[in-house]
Amino acid sequence: MRPKILVIAAIPRKGLAELEQKCDLIYPTESFMFSDEEIKHHVREADGVLSVFTRPFTAEMFGEATELKIIANFGVGYNNIDVAKANEMGIVVCNTPNAVTEPTAEMAFGLLLSLTRNIALTDRGLRTNPDFKWGMMENLGTGIFGKTVGIVGMGRIGQAFARRAIASGMKVIYFNRTRLPLEIEEKYDCERVSFDALLERSDVISLHCPLTAETQHLLDEAAMLKMKQGAIILNTARGSVVDEKALVKYLKSGKLGGAGLDVFEHEPVITPELLSLDNVVMTPHNATGTIDTRIEIGHEAAENLLRFFEGRRDISIVNPQVWE
Repeated sequence: MRPKILVIAAIPRKGLAELEQKCDLIYPTESFMFSDEEIKHHVREADGVLSVFTRPFTAEMFGEATELKIIANFGVGYNNIDVAKANEMGIVVCNTPNAVTEPTAEMAFGLLLSLTRNIALTDRGLRTNPDFKWGMMENLGTGIFGKTVGIVGMGRIGQAFARRAIASGMKVIYFNRTRLPLEIEEKYDCERVSFDALLERSDVISLHCPLTAETQHLLDEAAMLKMKQGAIILNTARGSVVDEKALVKYLKSGKLGGAGLDVFEHEPVITPELLSLDNVVMTPHNATGTIDTRIEIGHEAAENLLRFFEGRRDISIVNPQVWE
């Protein structure tokens, strides 16, 4: 029998072409995304689920699943899935780490340039203020050439960001739980340092780590106090890695020079003070927001499903303990 796959949202079908050929899809046609009640109904007959990072897949949904064997998440983050419940039920959970690498690094670097060169600020001024000042000593930003960027989480995305930083003449230091192989450090001419040293030495800190119990509020008030005067924070990871109350406090005081944020602690709700600050550039959790990337993420998630039902293990599993 062909596996039945519940596709939770109407992601581009171009990325699901092979999956449609080999599996039966339960795909939303009346709305962009199935409701929670619809998911609980459809999951009863599903062998696999293609979930999306914006829709929680809860323990209650797992409770309705009698045939479910795998969840392939559309996105690299998977905190939308109750992985503990999946482990309890022996259900494989996968993510899509490859497709998101380059677009996320592009967004982080775009936020950096927009902040340092006042691109968003001056664009807004030109559009809304007829008396906006031009002049040789007006609207001055800062450059990034020769500055030090500290990368927290030097995985695929962190390395893609490092490549862009190096091309712009920046020096790279990084903090990881484990040191990178020497050949990768040499490739990026980067240095592994302690977290405190990264805070103290970096002109820019770019976050590329997952959200875990250890990284919740990793950049809290104590961490921000250790940062350089005028340092910039970039967050394309998860909103809760940064304590937004402390962030607002030190952006207002001038301790921090700016923040480029694609993610927020309580999204889609944004801390109101952030909206009023000129030294903040924001995007709506859209780092992977290109049509090419959306298609490729779907393809990668579909590939995880196809390989799993072929009995293969070369998939991007995040809970390999279910195979033990």
